[in-house]
Amino acid sequence: MPLNSPVESLVPTVAERLRLKPANSESGFVDGAWWPRSRDLVAEVPELATALAAWTGPVWRVAFSPAGWTVTVSELIYQGRLIRLEGISSQNVHLVHATGGSMRRVTLLVVPPHADPAAAERALAAASGQNNVTSPELLLDESGALSGQAVSTSRESDVSRWESEGGCGGKASARE
Repeated sequence: MPLNSPVESLVPTVAERLRLKPANSESGFVDGAWWPRSRDLVAEVPELATALAAWTGPVWRVAFSPAGWTVTVSELIYQGRLIRLEGISSQNVHLVHATGGSMRRVTLLVVPPHADPAAAERALAAASGQNNVTSPELLLDESGALSGQAVSTSRESDVSRWESEGGCGGKASARE
């Protein structure tokens, strides 16, 4: 396919797939959003690291939920630098944390790769909005990026999820 063909111009660039909040924003749950092309983290991280380098310094660590990604290695070399890929089972499946050489950590909402482009754009815009403090699940649900996946925002579901992730699930015994 020749460069600059009409089809090639329809493919979103990494700049269109990554959005960060303005520098003077409240952090909230996320610092921005990322719409990867696939669930293959090893294939996706190099482009993400390049895009974040100006903000975080060279990325040396990416933390993720193993439930959301296909990962075959725990580290990779990109542009002569080691990047550690750390699967953390307790981490929210809709987030990745990237840490750069300046020790600046960025928490990104992960828009599902299969999301409809219009829904993905809504999620990217909302997550990177100044002072946005909406939860990752609600950002994806309200944008339509979860495409039918059930998301509950009730207090009862939040408590159940907290307990299932290791929160205080039982009554504390009284001391005598």
